[in-house]
Amino acid sequence: MKARFTRREVLRLAAALGIAPVLPTIAGCGDGAVGTDGSGSLPEYEYDGPLGPDDLFSHGVASGDPIADAVILWTRLSPATGDGLEVYWEVARDPDLQDRVGAGWFDTSAERDFTVKLDAVGLAAGTTYYYRFHCLGRTSVIGRTRTAPTGTVDRLRMGVVSCSRYTGGYFHAYRGIAERPDLDVVLHLGDYIYENGDTGPVRAHEPPHEIVTLEDYRGRYAQYRSDPDLQEAHRQHPFISVWDDHESANNSWRDGASGHNEETDGDWVERRARAERVYSEWMPIRDQEGGQIFRRLQFGDLLDLLMLDTRLWGRDLQIEDANDRDGVRDPSRTILGFDQERWFADRVRESSARWVMAGQQVIMSPWKLAGAPESEGGGTIINTDAWDGYFAGRSRVLQALRDGGGPNFIVLTGDVHSSWAFDLTEDPNDPASYDPETGAGSQGVEFVTPGVTSGFPAPGDAFVAALLAVNPHLKWGDTMERGYTVLDLNAERTEAAWYHVDSVFEAAFGERLAAVFSVSQGTNHLLEQPAATPAPSDPPAFAP
Repeated sequence: MKARFTRREVLRLAAALGIAPVLPTIAGCGDGAVGTDGSGSLPEYEYDGPLGPDDLFSHGVASGDPIADAVILWTRLSPATGDGLEVYWEVARDPDLQDRVGAGWFDTSAERDFTVKLDAVGLAAGTTYYYRFHCLGRTSVIGRTRTAPTGTVDRLRMGVVSCSRYTGGYFHAYRGIAERPDLDVVLHLGDYIYENGDTGPVRAHEPPHEIVTLEDYRGRYAQYRSDPDLQEAHRQHPFISVWDDHESANNSWRDGASGHNEETDGDWVERRARAERVYSEWMPIRDQEGGQIFRRLQFGDLLDLLMLDTRLWGRDLQIEDANDRDGVRDPSRTILGFDQERWFADRVRESSARWVMAGQQVIMSPWKLAGAPESEGGGTIINTDAWDGYFAGRSRVLQALRDGGGPNFIVLTGDVHSSWAFDLTEDPNDPASYDPETGAGSQGVEFVTPGVTSGFPAPGDAFVAALLAVNPHLKWGDTMERGYTVLDLNAERTEAAWYHVDSVFEAAFGERLAAVFSVSQGTNHLLEQPAATPAPSDPPAFAP
């Protein structure tokens, strides 16, 4: 019979005996566990007690933050009692989980809302794995994940999503992503949940009020993760995520939010801490100290991905008046925080990857209702909650790009529930600074992904036409449709293809290609393409 002990029990026993324990090397860390039959083999799952509830794994499985030798694995239990539980996990190279490479145990309880999140380490780079969990005699669905590649990388494909309001309609964009076996990873750029208590055209929020307490936030994530399309997207692909404002409160910043009322909602610091705690519990993100979510993920020599926090880490209070020229241009104001700005500049300077990409929340490009060069007042900006409300912070980021040697730079953005493609330049209305025909003067490009369900309040074609007329760096836009974006990267170019779903108000799923733009290495300039590049013909097998 195989002996089975938790890691803590092994260490405790060894300490009592005055010996140094030798533990088998397995994928996993933290509160994992080991088992041995004397040969150093992986532990097996054994259970002879009463079966747990049929719906024990009702929130599915997920993975995230892939690096070359590790990936976060996640699930959540729905037990009948509040007792702590020990969960067994396993990872294999094949969909049937016969060729296992890692296994262990993880302790969970009501203290962490019965979530399970562990870092499965010791994996091979650029490899697809399959995983599942066991507890109380029940077994989860099988998930599929993939580690980041190292060395020379020929191609990388990524899905990009944001703004998934449950009450806004069906999550068809997640279904579209779930049905693409060729994606290496999915980026979620924020507004994964919404905090309000609204009722939509096809479904309502639970709890039915604005979430404020710890139980409120946990209940809202539980509702979102009950959606089958979102579950399937997580099951088939690793996610890399950052929060925006609605994971805490509307238009949040470092020390508050326009959607937070101290009299009715309590202390902001406490509410923010609860929101960040539950995000950590429910999202497959590799945790850092102090609520930090900005981080770098590397994909060989092809991509350095810098995930930023423009919302909670260092953002100063938004300027309400877009005509407050001195306020939005105040050099003491920052949207990242000066420490995150330095971190960004350092990562850009040391990067040797072909592409440097920033995954973040709000539009970085200048975005104007009326255009004029900065020397003539700059025109009329649209949104001071975006980087247009923090001119000096944007200037410092663009200077960091110039100081870093002018890399092939791409910004990925969510937040505005619409689709846009920009050349990224500091003064797009000044012909001496930027040439819209050649891209001279552009420091990068920006792809804005539409909402999964959240809609844009402005009218459609006429509004887009008006913006195109006064924003020469803006190459395309759409405010009417929901969907997602697929990025296809190789050494020569990066391509963005926008896919719009037919209707989020109807249960039937359908989608169509809306637009394709690419940027060639060395140009930082967008060109429209007639079609999307075909996906690879031999992607790894789906999780069954």
